[in-house]
Amino acid sequence: MGEQDRQEDDAVLEDTDEETTETATAPDPDLEALLVYLRERRGFDFTGYKRPSLSRRIRRRMSEVEVASFGEYQDFLEVHPEEFTPLFNTILINVTSFFRDPAAWDHLREDLLPGLLADAGPVVRVWSAGCASGQEAYSLAILLADALGADEFRERVKIYATDVDEEALSYARQASYTERELAGLTPEQVGEYFTPENGRFAFRKDLRRSVIFGRNDLVQDAPISHIGLLLCRNTLMYFTAETQVRILGRLHYALDPNGLLFLGKAEMLLSHNQLFAPVDLTRRFFRKRDGAPARDRRTVVPAVRTVPAEGDQDLDRLRREALLSGPAAQLALDDEGRLAMVNHQAERLFGVEQRDVGRPFQDLEVSYRPVELRGAIAEAAQTRRPLWLRGVERHRIGHETQLFDVQVVPLFREDGELLGTTVVFEDVTRYRRLQRELEFANRQLETAYEELQSANEELETTNEELQSTVEELETTNEELQSTNEELETMNEELQSMNDELHSANEELRVTTDEVGAVNRFMSGVLSSFRAGVAVVDADLRVLVWNAAAEDLWGLRQDEVQGRHVLDLDMGLPVTRLHPLLRRHVAGDAVAADGGHATVELDAVNRRGRPVRVRVTVTAFSEAPGQPTGAVVLMDPIGP
Repeated sequence: MGEQDRQEDDAVLEDTDEETTETATAPDPDLEALLVYLRERRGFDFTGYKRPSLSRRIRRRMSEVEVASFGEYQDFLEVHPEEFTPLFNTILINVTSFFRDPAAWDHLREDLLPGLLADAGPVVRVWSAGCASGQEAYSLAILLADALGADEFRERVKIYATDVDEEALSYARQASYTERELAGLTPEQVGEYFTPENGRFAFRKDLRRSVIFGRNDLVQDAPISHIGLLLCRNTLMYFTAETQVRILGRLHYALDPNGLLFLGKAEMLLSHNQLFAPVDLTRRFFRKRDGAPARDRRTVVPAVRTVPAEGDQDLDRLRREALLSGPAAQLALDDEGRLAMVNHQAERLFGVEQRDVGRPFQDLEVSYRPVELRGAIAEAAQTRRPLWLRGVERHRIGHETQLFDVQVVPLFREDGELLGTTVVFEDVTRYRRLQRELEFANRQLETAYEELQSANEELETTNEELQSTVEELETTNEELQSTNEELETMNEELQSMNDELHSANEELRVTTDEVGAVNRFMSGVLSSFRAGVAVVDADLRVLVWNAAAEDLWGLRQDEVQGRHVLDLDMGLPVTRLHPLLRRHVAGDAVAADGGHATVELDAVNRRGRPVRVRVTVTAFSEAPGQPTGAVVLMDPIGP
């Protein structure tokens, strides 16, 4: 496992809580207002970014300029427009490397790239979306140059590398990297594709012309079209689910029908299989699905041919024969209650003949058998509405009982006067028989249904439990996917911070070496004095104690450092020096004696012998005119 992968695994620390916070709390109105301000003033739309990581990065920049709230930070941006650049650099973390996730690149080189190049046609168009500082785009160039050869690469390949960070794009256009940034490349690749220049390594200029850098906002700008291979790695994870849907729609449009989409290992597209089909889910390769709508189906409506009658007589004959040959038995009465018409079916069923036409209806058997019709005819004429007599039974010896639904319909002239009445006998014997059989079958089915109902309820309960389990698993999977994306984001930030700490550590090491050199120099200078030297601060506590002072008074530096001069157990009468020291530390002696004074004192050295010591006290300051301590020079001049 490489350093990059270890950093990504170590980043699984804190984003789970942030994801929960994002879904459980309402959006911060001050943060949303700041995002709208950035979009309107500078054209950077971060409203589609995930709020926990976005808020964390902005707050990091706020802490550096000592601003507490988002509202105050917006005011700070209005007053200090130069702050936009470091803010955008903080939000748009540019963490990348050559051939990041080597296993996925090896799979692309060995298994997918040959078929892609064979289907690409004369021009191979590749898009690296979210290219950061350009290592991914140049990795593509190396991969394709290895597969095609340098000459064919220059003729066929166009690599489009886009990002929203202009500073990152400017760095990528230079195509020059440090030795540390070339991690991921083999020595052979470095030797073949890079040239040393001023301590850095520049990409080959003849191949560099095929790599085109430009600004493109995946949320707002139109996508590049006719792309055979599209890399959008570790970019989608910064956006919300709704914004990811819009971006994936643009990427789907950009790809050729058989185009490949190469994502980062934190992005799986489990909820977007209608746009992309997985080619290798483990290594995050997907192929564009055909989203073309189905062809319209048309219904052919046959034409209807109409045959006009040749004359009124033929038309009347047609109408009469059509009425007489109707499947239902039908009688017609005039307004005086006489039989006006009887069709063939009525003749067969009820024995009414054509010679009965003109007779009073009440004189015919059919008027009261199988059902009393005279009262029904009078009621229909009076109410001026059709009347139904359902379930009329007709019994005949030696025959099956027949059932009829009888309809009595009053007919009227245009002026509303009664024209007559028609009586229709609809034979429903067969339908009633089927109804009885159906009722019997239904009773049997009800028994079976009751037996199955219990089993069905158990199955429904089981199905509901399974459905709930499936929904929980889907929810868990989506949460895990979102958490994985957030963790990947955190890892990117940690790597960026690691780079910054590495630079700061290097600066600190240089500074430490310089301070060490100064300390060694000062230690050498103090050790060269024959006289004892002590340096005290404004509180008369010992800061420096040289070797000559140790030899004179028998006190080591670690015994006296930080202690008050009056607390030192030595043969020098320091109480007589106290006023002199206090006057020089306070700065009162600067004007009086030029900043130093000398006094001779009788003392006892570390061997217990009397000695006379010339003591010189000189004020010193870290800044002109501001005394911060004193230097005490103790020079023995004789016994």
